[in-house]
Amino acid sequence: MRTFNYSKINEQKWDSELLSLIAAIYKEAGKQEMYLKQRPEELEKLVEIAKVQSTESSNAIEGIVTTNTRIRQIVEDKATPKNRNEQEIAGYRDVLNIIHESFDAIPITPNYILQLHKILYSHMNNPAAGRTKTVQNYISATYPDGSTKTLFTPLDPFETPTALESICNEFNRVIGNNELEPLIAIPIFIHDFLCIHPFNDGNGRMSRLLTTLLLYRSGFYVGKYISLEAKIAKNKDLYYDALGEAQNGWHEGNADAVPFIKYLLGTILAAYKDFEDRFALVETKLSALETVRRATMNKIGRFSKQDIRELCPSLSISSIEGALRKLVAEGEIKREGNGKNIRYFRLK
Repeated sequence: MRTFNYSKINEQKWDSELLSLIAAIYKEAGKQEMYLKQRPEELEKLVEIAKVQSTESSNAIEGIVTTNTRIRQIVEDKATPKNRNEQEIAGYRDVLNIIHESFDAIPITPNYILQLHKILYSHMNNPAAGRTKTVQNYISATYPDGSTKTLFTPLDPFETPTALESICNEFNRVIGNNELEPLIAIPIFIHDFLCIHPFNDGNGRMSRLLTTLLLYRSGFYVGKYISLEAKIAKNKDLYYDALGEAQNGWHEGNADAVPFIKYLLGTILAAYKDFEDRFALVETKLSALETVRRATMNKIGRFSKQDIRELCPSLSISSIEGALRKLVAEGEIKREGNGKNIRYFRLK
């Protein structure tokens, strides 16, 4: 089994691209703190939107889906799960809520990770919930013709408990002693977690929940307002490519985690940029029509009503719908499709 130790990583010389990403994230985090003091109530509305998006997107990556209406109802705890998919979605909601409310009281230890995994499956009867894997698992790709290919073989079940404890201990040591920049230590922890693949099921979702937890504990709260999971889902091929590249040589202890570090930092920075864009729309008091007009100007190509709602958290759905109708009538945007397939695009 490979050894988990950050000493070699700590001695590594980082390239200018990676260092620029870290510097930019710190700059954006400082701006976010200032923005939250200026418009706390309006920006708080982003939280519920992000929760829905995070729950929907993280599950969708794994093929766990339901309707948009049911997702919102389940995340808002206004509906009882009707099937296995909805039970898994409800479990993700529960873990995400715990992280939002108590991140500073959740130490990074195997015991707490196992507890979170148990909660992930708390709405269904899963005997493996809260336990490390009992059978060997594989990271595979499925191709359009139905064929599959094993991309990576994680650790054996008997090695897993010790490995999970090792990465937790190492992470806590380097963070506690200020030995390594948190924005480097966090992606490395998540990368190791995914290489171990400690559970029979739920590893991908747990990795994304732990990413949010680790970022919060290090003072990076963007995931509370902008869904990191939605950004990963939108470009999941890049996610898998970066992970696959970083996994080469992992068992031998000579993997290069930099591709995955850069991918995750780029995703975090993009979320901060989105937050800044949304703040710009609530910074000055504008009419609903002008707010929606400015929001549409931020969109390239086709967009949905939900896309505009994310940019205009201070407006009600009815206000957004009314503004979109006026913009269509005035010839600024065009509407196409029907029902939930309605899309808009700008004409000017």
